[in-house]
Amino acid sequence: MANPSADLYGSDRMMLETVRGLRERDWTVVVAASQRGPLVPELEATGAVVEVCPAPVVRRSNLSPRGMARLGWDVLRGLPAMVRLLRRLRPDVVYVNTVTIPFWLVLTKVLRIPSAIHIHEAEGSASSVARYGLTVPTRLADRVICNSATSLEVADRSGGRRSRMQVIPNGVVGPERVEPPRETVQDPRLLFVGRLSPRKGVDVAVRALGALRGAGAPVSLDLVGAVFPGYEWYEAELRELVRTEGLGDAVTFHGFTPDVWPHLRAADVVLVPSRAEESFGNGVIEAALSARPVVVSDHTGLREAAAHLEAVVAVPADQPTAVVDAVRQLLDDWPQTRSRALRDADDAARRYAPERYRRDVSAVLADLAGA
Repeated sequence: MANPSADLYGSDRMMLETVRGLRERDWTVVVAASQRGPLVPELEATGAVVEVCPAPVVRRSNLSPRGMARLGWDVLRGLPAMVRLLRRLRPDVVYVNTVTIPFWLVLTKVLRIPSAIHIHEAEGSASSVARYGLTVPTRLADRVICNSATSLEVADRSGGRRSRMQVIPNGVVGPERVEPPRETVQDPRLLFVGRLSPRKGVDVAVRALGALRGAGAPVSLDLVGAVFPGYEWYEAELRELVRTEGLGDAVTFHGFTPDVWPHLRAADVVLVPSRAEESFGNGVIEAALSARPVVVSDHTGLREAAAHLEAVVAVPADQPTAVVDAVRQLLDDWPQTRSRALRDADDAARRYAPERYRRDVSAVLADLAGA
């Protein structure tokens, strides 16, 4: 099994659930991670073996001439170790998590190893060249698992082989216990969980907070997450925005934490203000599992994730004023919002049960391996 990182964000957590499903079948599982990180001890706790094998990762920055040159160098450095690992292990099947590490699939073709790729991306608005490049792996894999109808549609539209694709919705592990929302809210606590990146619209959340506080509301915002390496400039911009808006005492940067549930329990409303396409909305489902209402951007996989929830207000992307109005809407009828959020927790626990996810994904891999 190959993963581009060792973090504990959405696709990483799904990788972990996939490993758990295979270990439940008593499979020997080896995970190739590009580096060590918080995902590694979680994987090892399942009984999986983790091999650190820096594999080339395809990012948007590689689409420029300089980026292509850098990627070419990464390929030359990384492929020999990848080949050695595959020849040493001689796996029955290779599972590649996300389209960003396609060179594993190139090697499976060369070495004639059955393979599956799990798509967690939905780059529908990218250029045709970028979409083509990102979907090339779907042509190399024997099976393609998509985490949503949104990601399947984008992959299919970009030239993927539809006959090899299927949708398996994410299975999201919920909190050990659901703590009901506060009965009354005098000092609303807003929460953002996820990567700190322009795509995620974290600055939209900060600007919305500024507008709410400017209108006299005693609102606070907690930011739980960190930046990708190389995006430190964005966190610096966020901190400067907080300073210039006079929000220093209202915004808390918590950094990355593998356990988001204490933050969700402490929150009143969760914000998911992504600007860019999302193949799915794990953050939306985590909020629902915690019985917390959500303000979410109304597009792509976020819309799909929120479709069955009641305590959700969908807003146009990149519009802080719309986020402000949505927060007020949820707070103005808090007893109704609270009741809806509690119903959402029950519905999400059934709909996104990790057991169902583990069963379905492991069945695909067992079929490929002839097990």
